Amino acid sequence: MTDLREPFAGEQEAANEVMTPAMRLLELQGKHRALDARIHEMYEYPYQNQILLQRLKKEKLRLKDAIERLKDEMIPDLNA
Repeated sequence: MTDLREPFAGEQEAANEVMTPAMRLLELQGKHRALDARIHEMYEYPYQNQILLQRLKKEKLRLKDAIERLKDEMIPDLNA
């Protein structure tokens, strides 16, 4: 079982490096895509662990919400 918190391929973040909102957005989008791919792989074997599949779906939704919040923060409010 893969740890969802481990860095994805190509991520080279130093411990003291400050992440910009754009960098954070890219990181979250990469994790979201990776979860999506894993979920699709699990659907190829419908009798796999349904509890794990449910957890992955919830994590994917949590990431999607975080991505949308971050995008909202990055775009200035035009109504202000």
